[in-house]
Parts: sequence; C-alpha cells; structure tokens
Amino acid sequence: MSFWRPRLGLLDASVLSFAVLPTDLDFNRHMTNARYLSLMDLGRLDLILRSGMWRLVLRQSLQPVIGGALVRFRHALRPFQPFRLTTRVLAWDARWLFIEHRVETLDGKPACTAVVRAAFVASTGMLPTADLLTRLGYGGAAPDVPAWIAPWLQADLACQPASPPLENPL
Repeated sequence: MSFWRPRLGLLDASVLSFAVLPTDLDFNRHMTNARYLSLMDLGRLDLILRSGMWRLVLRQSLQPVIGGALVRFRHALRPFQPFRLTTRVLAWDARWLFIEHRVETLDGKPACTAVVRAAFVASTGMLPTADLLTRLGYGGAAPDVPAWIAPWLQADLACQPASPPLENPL
C-alpha cells in the first residue's frame, strides 16, 4: 500500500499481498474472521490513496465509512500462507459505493469474498454518490448494480428497530 505504486482509476483493482502471521490465527490455527475484515480496510485505504480520493477526503474533511458488509468464508488460510487481497469498486447507487474484496491463495483459490457498502460523510451528512463522482471528476459510465444488491438493502432495512432502544432496560 503506497502513494508510490501506480495510480488507479475509480474502477481499477487494488491488489495487495500478505502472508498469515501467528497473530492472525484463531484457536483452529487458521486466519481469524476478524483479520479478513481488518485487511479489507487496508485494501480500501490503498484504493483511496492510489485513486486520488485521499485529496478529496482531506480537502473537504470527508470520512469514508462502511454501512454494511456481506462476507463469505470459503477456504481456510493457514499459518505463513501467502495470499492476495483484491479490492475494487463493484458498482454504486444514489447513496452507496459497493466495494468488492476477494482474498485468494496464490494459486487463485478463494478464501474469502466480501462486498461492503461504503459512503463518504461530510459535516452535513452522507455525500450523495453523484456529488462524490462529480468531485472526483469521474465522467465514465456507471457499472450495473448486481441484482442481489436490492434484496440485501431491503433486508438491512427490515432489521432496523421500529423504535429507539430503551435507555436503561432494567
């Protein structure tokens, strides 16, 4: 992850290489679930740095945030095993960028796949995606939003509490 690596376009993929460290292991002696998500943070940071989004974040005091994630664990990564993390903007809608993460062994075997929905928050609230793209100077076509995204967003809305939680339930 570096400012000195080649620049990426908004739809280009960031690829980072890692190896499973002893501190990444759970009691089953494979990479713990939480470590995948921490490394995905680094993938998004690399994408922000190398695509130039960091300038916008700093100049306009924006905060990149995650609103949700779908994660699928497929194959265990063992101690000291090398692997790659590929991160790319998959699509977007009016509110969210959908960012795909793929963790794969060096021979291409999938270990974990995830899609997060991300946004940039300004002091006035969440920045609409159209405003973000305008500020980034992106003039290309929008990728098609995969059909499975809508049910994910609907399921998330269904999980919202109907009323605020009690201050002190006891």
